[in-house]
Amino acid sequence: MRGLVVLVTLACVATAQHQALIDYLEQRLLAIEDRISLWHEQTARYASELRALKQQMVSQLETLDKEKETLRMNLDGVGTRVDRVERELDYLETQNGAQPCVDVDDKLIEQQVTLVKEKQKAKYSKLSDCSDMISSIKAMKILKRVGGPKGMWTKDTGRGSGKVYIFNGTDEDTIHEFASVQDFSRSLGITLSKALKLPSAWSGTGHVVFNNYAYYITQAEEIMIVKFDMKNSSVTDSAVFPVQDHVPVYGLTPETAMDLAVDEEGLWAIYSTRQNERYISLAKMDATSLDIEQMWDTNCPRENAEAAFVICGTLYVVYNTKQSGRSRVQCVFDANGMVTNEDAPLIYFPKRYGAHSSLKYNPQEQLLYAWDDGYQILYKLIMKKKLEI
Repeated sequence: MRGLVVLVTLACVATAQHQALIDYLEQRLLAIEDRISLWHEQTARYASELRALKQQMVSQLETLDKEKETLRMNLDGVGTRVDRVERELDYLETQNGAQPCVDVDDKLIEQQVTLVKEKQKAKYSKLSDCSDMISSIKAMKILKRVGGPKGMWTKDTGRGSGKVYIFNGTDEDTIHEFASVQDFSRSLGITLSKALKLPSAWSGTGHVVFNNYAYYITQAEEIMIVKFDMKNSSVTDSAVFPVQDHVPVYGLTPETAMDLAVDEEGLWAIYSTRQNERYISLAKMDATSLDIEQMWDTNCPRENAEAAFVICGTLYVVYNTKQSGRSRVQCVFDANGMVTNEDAPLIYFPKRYGAHSSLKYNPQEQLLYAWDDGYQILYKLIMKKKLEI
C-alpha cells in the first residue's frame, strides 16, 4: 500500500514538472512572437522612413537642378549685359574723341560749296554723282562669332538682295549663304546656311558679292579675279590682274594679295606692287567684263594697314598700331581729287577683340561689315558731303 502511494506521488510530481515545462515553453514562444511582431513593426517603420527620406532627397535634388539652371541663366544674362555695357562704353569713346583745334564756320563752308558747285559737278561726273564721305562711326553691333580669326562676311551689295555670305578662312572653297542677316544672327553656327562650292579655293579675305555674283581672288604666280554666278553655281568670267611683282596689299594682313571693294560707283581693286611697295594702289574695274578702267598710285602706306574700303570713289585705309591699340582711318585717297587727308576727319573704331581681317562697305545701307578675330561686326556710319579742294 505504501508503495502505491509512492508511485502515485512520483506520478503527480512528474506531471507537475511536465506542466511547468510546457508553461515555460509557451511563455518563451509568446515572447519570441512578440519580438518578431516588434521587429516587423520596426522594419515597416524604417522602410517608410527610408521612402520618405528618398522622396525628400529627390525633391531637393530637383530643386537644386532648377536653382542651378536659374543661376546659369542669370550668369548668361549678366555676361550679356556686361558685353552690352562694354560696347556702349566703346561707342561713347568714339563720340567723345579729341576736339578739333580750330572751329569751322558753317557759313564759310556753305559759301565754299556754293562757289565750287558747278566745277565739282563737272569733275565728279566722270564716275558718278555720289558726293558722300564718312563723318564718324555712329554705332557698332557685334552679331555673333562664327569661324576662325580671319575671314570675310558681307551682304550682297547690289539692290534688292538681302542675302548674307560667309567666307570663313583665307584658303577655302565653300561659301555659306544665309537668306538674311536675321537668319544669320539666330542660326546656331552655320546650320541655317546653304553651302556654295567654288571650283577653286579663294586666297585671302578680299572678296565681294555684287548683284548675285561672287568676285573672289585666287593667287599663284599671278593674281586672278574670278566672277562666280551664285544662282547657277558656275564661273562666268575670270581675268588676270595686269600687274607684275605684286605684294600683299596690307602690312597686317599678309594673306590678302588684293582686296576688292564695291561702292556707289561699282567695283574697285585695292592692291600693291613691288615697284611701289611702300604704298597702296587703287584701280576702277568694270564689274561686267572685269576690265581695268583706270589706275592710281596713292600716298597711303602699306605699313600697319589692316584693311580698307571705298565710298563714293574715296579709298579709306584703316591702320592699327601697338602704340594706340585701336584701329583708325589714317589715310584717304579720292579718285576724283575732292578730298585729301587734311580734309578727312580722324575716324576711330571702337575697341574690339583683335584686328580687322576685312571691312566691306554696303552702299545700300551705309554699313561696314567687319570680321574681327572670328566676330562678325556691323558699323553704322554717319556721312557728310565732300568739299572740292
